[in-house]
Order: sequence, then structure tokens, then C-alpha cells
Amino acid sequence: MTEPLAAIKAILESEEFGSVVTFVDGPHKGTKAVLNASGDVVSGRVPDGAVGDIREDALALMAHEQHRALSYGDHEVFIETLAPPPDLLIFGAVHIGQALCSFGVQMGYRITVVDSRPAFATEERFPEAQKVIKGWPRDIMDQLHFDRRTWVVVLSHDPRHETPPLEAALKADTRYIGAMGSRRTHNLRVERLRELGFGDEDIERIHSPVGLDIGAETPQEVAVSILAEMTLVRYGAGTGYSLRGVDGRVHKQREDG
Repeated sequence: MTEPLAAIKAILESEEFGSVVTFVDGPHKGTKAVLNASGDVVSGRVPDGAVGDIREDALALMAHEQHRALSYGDHEVFIETLAPPPDLLIFGAVHIGQALCSFGVQMGYRITVVDSRPAFATEERFPEAQKVIKGWPRDIMDQLHFDRRTWVVVLSHDPRHETPPLEAALKADTRYIGAMGSRRTHNLRVERLRELGFGDEDIERIHSPVGLDIGAETPQEVAVSILAEMTLVRYGAGTGYSLRGVDGRVHKQREDG
């Protein structure tokens, strides 16, 4: 079986999810095991009596990119999640998109910006973006990839701009889907998506109006609001409330169940 360091390197280079299980106490103290995105052991060994529980917990931690010290009978372990860089697709090269791109890069997102207007979708306006794609969404969807690493924010109210990416994101295992607009705009969006065959459970995945309620006014403030909500979804550990009014640890872990 592959050595742990080689297995970790392979997972990181393939930009997949994975877990490193380090036994910090008990009969296997000092040993490591590496699990892939499906929870299968690809390096090292996990005791038969604990493999099911460790796999379940590793998968749960992968879902929110968290790490955790856990106990399984005589075994004390630390499960570290290996996560690929998140890809953020921004549809709409507007001022909010510029701020979202700038702040998002600083938070580790790889940014792709899409807009049909050549004057707006330029490298000069989005210097931090990995890609700036000019074209109508319906015509360039084959250039984009949607999976569990993908985060989508739609900043255009025009159905021609927003419907193709929303449809693609809802059909995939996309981590986050946010859409700008008023509640009336979202109600019209819901009607269009239902006509395309999406049910209520699918549509509930869309965060709209997008962002947390922080009283944002400027494009930069709205971008902060959106990224704050994305962070809440990414780690699944916060409340979205002011820390001053929340009891317990400041740096929380996701609650199971």
C-alpha cells in the first residue's frame, strides 16, 4: 500500500478531498492512515473495530473542511481534512463582482468571472481573477465545471444571464449557490426554475437574497456579506449572529446531527 506521505501528495495534486487520520494515543499511537474522498483507506491501516466510525466521521468533516480530535474506544485520533482550493464562479462583472473577486482571492478562492459584455468582462477590471470569460452563459457553459468544489454567485437579474448557471449548479453537487435580487425577483426566479423541472428541495439550495443581513450598502459591504454567508456554509460551524451575543467558544466546530 502507498506510503502516507505519497498518498497525501497524490490527493493534494489531484485536487480531491481526503483525510489524514493520526493515532495520537492507544495501541496504534504514532501511526497514520490516509482516506480518499470516498472514505476508503488508501494508506496505512485503521483497526477493524473503528474503521466504520472513522470513515463516517472523516466524510462528515470533509463536507465542512474541518479537523477534529476524536476517541474510538482505546484509540485517540486526530482527523485532518485535505481540501482542494474552492472555485468561485461569479456571473456578472459588476462592481459587487469586483469586490467579491478581490476579497475572495484573499480568502483562498480561485475566481472565474463570466459576463457577456466585453467592456465589463476585462482582465483590467478583474486582475485577481484566474479567468475572465466573455460570452453569454448559455454559450460558454461547456467551459465551466460544476462539482462539490464549486461555489456559484449570480449577480445578474436577467434570466438570460442567470438561468443557465443556476440550472447547471442545481444539477451538480455544488457547495454553494447565491443569487442577487429582491424577494420579488427571487419569486420570479423560482417560477422559471419550476418550469424547468426543479422541485422545492432543489430550489431551496439557492441563497437568495444572497448574503447575511449586516446592513450592507456599498459593493464592498455587499461582497463582505456574501463571503460571510459562504464562510458559514463552508465550515458549517457558526450561527451568523454577533459573537458578543453568542455563548461558548469563539472558534466553533460543526455540531453533528
